[in-house]
Amino acid sequence: MQIVNALTSTLASTARGWRGTQAARESRQPEKMLKLYEYEGCPFCRLVRETLTELDLDAVIHPCPRGGTRWRPEAERIGGRQQFPLLVDDNTGRTLYESSEIIAYLRENYGEGRNRNAASPGPLAQVGANAATALRGFAGLSARGANGSGPSELLELYSFESSPFSRIAREALCELELAYVLRNMGKAVKADMGPPWVRTKFFPDTPVQGRNRKRMIELTGRMQVPYLIDPNTGTAMYESSDIVRYLRQTYGG
Repeated sequence: MQIVNALTSTLASTARGWRGTQAARESRQPEKMLKLYEYEGCPFCRLVRETLTELDLDAVIHPCPRGGTRWRPEAERIGGRQQFPLLVDDNTGRTLYESSEIIAYLRENYGEGRNRNAASPGPLAQVGANAATALRGFAGLSARGANGSGPSELLELYSFESSPFSRIAREALCELELAYVLRNMGKAVKADMGPPWVRTKFFPDTPVQGRNRKRMIELTGRMQVPYLIDPNTGTAMYESSDIVRYLRQTYGG
């Protein structure tokens, strides 16, 4: 099953042309963290998450899968309807629906250089995002197995959008309706391209670039995603299969 998950998740990333892999070397982080109400299996939400990676922006993710009861009512209270993605920016007081409007807003307010002026995704991007969802068998689309009201403290996930293994972890977080801080760590330099061993073997002296990549090296001495931190239990772990198992055992019904 793990092999099938990894294969379909990789194909899903390929369907999007590996968008959400590279990140800007410099970014303008808002003082208050962005909030995104979304769900992993939503193709329009995927386009927004790609932009978060590319702009090197962190966000608090409130998963709102179909049939969910934990965050969907809150999203409706904020915006007036259950429509996703929904971005809340407490720095400007803005609340936005529609992926194209959210992406344009993020680029204008937090983008630098060419990332600020990049065009919003068009119809082909939406087709690719739909294909990515279908290839994963619509995982991360519906609530499944959430237990109680959830943990008191936000979990943290180090991830980047097109990482096949990070996708598997995000799907579990979504289905269990677990809110978390998404720490985007897209690849900021060419030495980061490919699996971690490529950098270690061929580019050992290349300086680490990117806020969260530097933070991960300081925390763990490694460069690998996904990486989950759960302050509620003092748990920190790599490996998507271990993360999914932990989340379901700890927070599943």
